[in-house]
Amino acid sequence: MSKNTEIRLGGEGGQGLILAGVILASAALLEGKNAAQSQYYGPESRGGISKSEVVISDGEIIYPEVADPDLVLVLSDVAIGPYTRDIRRDDALVVFDTDTVKNVPELKHGKIYKLPFTMTAHDKLGKPFIANIIALGAIVGLTNVVSRESIEKAVLARVPKGTEELNKAALLEGFELAKTIKK
Repeated sequence: MSKNTEIRLGGEGGQGLILAGVILASAALLEGKNAAQSQYYGPESRGGISKSEVVISDGEIIYPEVADPDLVLVLSDVAIGPYTRDIRRDDALVVFDTDTVKNVPELKHGKIYKLPFTMTAHDKLGKPFIANIIALGAIVGLTNVVSRESIEKAVLARVPKGTEELNKAALLEGFELAKTIKK
């Protein structure tokens, strides 16, 4: 029986989490893996709670939603409670954006990491809205759930024409941020 890798991306509408989940699932499919992506967002167009979940497996996926997350990305304070409360394993990774999450909680389970996605997007690339792609690079760097080549292909297939180089640079920044974490 294959083990699923379950990833939850939580934050607010407008942070690009749904797109990030679609891209991550697409990268898995490029590698011949199975992937299921689901999403939820509040009725607000921006600022309401939002999540994207991705389940990736070499085998069959029986349940297409995250039940026991391997990694949870949190990009806003409103996403902390709803999207971290079901973490049950000490080896689960919980990654917070240090710029958009001001109240990082202590959790019963999980390894907490704090990375500056938004600041990196602003300071190094001049585009704060690209933080989601930086976060994707960090997720791939931390988990190796898909290859760097596959995530790059998936990103380039989904981003607007004319932004390819910016998005490639964002992925590289995410890979570099992942290297700062000592496992």
